[in-house]
Amino acid sequence: MLSPAMRTKKVELSQIRKMFEVTNPNAINLGIGEPDFDIPENIKRAMNNAIENNYSHYTPNKGYEELREEIVKKLKNDNNIDTNIDNIIVTTGGSEAIYMCAQAFFDKGDEILLPDPSFLSYPACIDLCESKTVAVDCKMENDLKLKVEDVQEKITDKTKAIILNSPCNPTGAVMDKEDIKGIAELAEDYDFLVISDEIYEKIIYGKKHYSPGAFSDNVITLNGFSKAYAMTGIRIGYINASERFNEELLKIHQYCTACANSIGQMGALEALRGPQDSVNNMVKEFEKRRNLIVKRLKEMGYTCSKPEGAFYVYPEIEKPLEFVSKAAKAGVITVPGLPFGANGEKHIRMSYANSYENISKAMDILEEV
Repeated sequence: MLSPAMRTKKVELSQIRKMFEVTNPNAINLGIGEPDFDIPENIKRAMNNAIENNYSHYTPNKGYEELREEIVKKLKNDNNIDTNIDNIIVTTGGSEAIYMCAQAFFDKGDEILLPDPSFLSYPACIDLCESKTVAVDCKMENDLKLKVEDVQEKITDKTKAIILNSPCNPTGAVMDKEDIKGIAELAEDYDFLVISDEIYEKIIYGKKHYSPGAFSDNVITLNGFSKAYAMTGIRIGYINASERFNEELLKIHQYCTACANSIGQMGALEALRGPQDSVNNMVKEFEKRRNLIVKRLKEMGYTCSKPEGAFYVYPEIEKPLEFVSKAAKAGVITVPGLPFGANGEKHIRMSYANSYENISKAMDILEEV
């Protein structure tokens, strides 16, 4: 009997996606992980113009040169990362970027440090490489932030990499500068790789984002346009990696997707060159929603850290599966915390990427339930 590859058997399809497929479409969705805003008009015009001007052919494997030039400028100005266009690969969203890093560098038996909780794609990519996930607890007493001393405790001679995500999905936690810098220094001292997923970088409230790539060359920086510019369906991300890492990443990219979407790349170019008002306005609205949802959850008696970035809250719930089920029946979609790691066993994730009015209604429903 024809059977699938052994490496795929350990990986399950996303339980979150499965849940959405059987959910009442009229329910208020606090589970989805994408902005509820539309693509800014200037970016739409740029993509429409690209179609009209026949930007519909293959691009260079690494992406259009002018887009990579703008990414280099962005990394210098926003992240204090010095790089050049040869170190940039434009990818099919952040998801391909994560997969590329895993396939290029993780081997069977390697240990990959992973914050617990963290985005559920990371352990799946690790499993597909037959590597081992080593969880590093993000503790409630630290507001669910990853701390350098907890990382250091988990390092062994088999440690190949750590995956960071700040601001974090699912918690909204933003790591402190001393921890970002400290982990980058550990990577130098113990010679392992830091894969830094910075897709929520722009969605941050009263904090400053720091990139480990500013402190070490042992860092691959991942970012994209899905969250900050509401371009989730356009699927444009990018990787910055030093010369010694870049060629291996390009091999995976070249034989997986060849190049990113040409029209989307022109939209991304406009996103970087154009006005940033839409980003600033979106973040202001997210902050209002965050304040509302945290206030209401605390009034209901739930322990909930106030997120400093992204658009998720991660309250403690005594019986999360029961909560999620009852909430769904009442018309509010939430997500259990366990798919994000063992530390999520008594948590749920709620997204406030929904309107202020809908969040208010959802909290009223949950209060009754």
